[in-house]
Amino acid sequence: MEISEELECLFSASIMEQDDSYVIGVPERELQLGDLQQGESYRVALVSSPTQSGQGQTEQAEAKSQQQREPPEPPVEDGETREVEIEDIGEQGDGITRVERGFVVIVPDTKESERVKIEITDVRQNVAFAEVVERLSYYE
Repeated sequence: MEISEELECLFSASIMEQDDSYVIGVPERELQLGDLQQGESYRVALVSSPTQSGQGQTEQAEAKSQQQREPPEPPVEDGETREVEIEDIGEQGDGITRVERGFVVIVPDTKESERVKIEITDVRQNVAFAEVVERLSYYE
């Protein structure tokens, strides 16, 4: 299966019938991570579950269990250094880059498209903060 570079997030969910339509519940953590915004429209790709369709109660129990699981650990650690490109500028004027799984790292005093070497200074469950260690040439 080919996965698009535009993938915003990946999660498992149950499909529920509601009146004359179906609803897919988006886990709250996906909104907290900032990749999805409430009220916006997104394309959704569905991949069948490895469970068999005749196991309704089992599927519901698995879905509930999966929703109760802890979110994955952040893909960065305090003190870690990385070379990144600043993808965007946030509302406060700080640079924003994303690393594995779309995890957001905020880097003050940077410009959009700037390549920098950063050191992670603070890691939280859904975002990390970093300082610029070195400004890199775009062609390096």
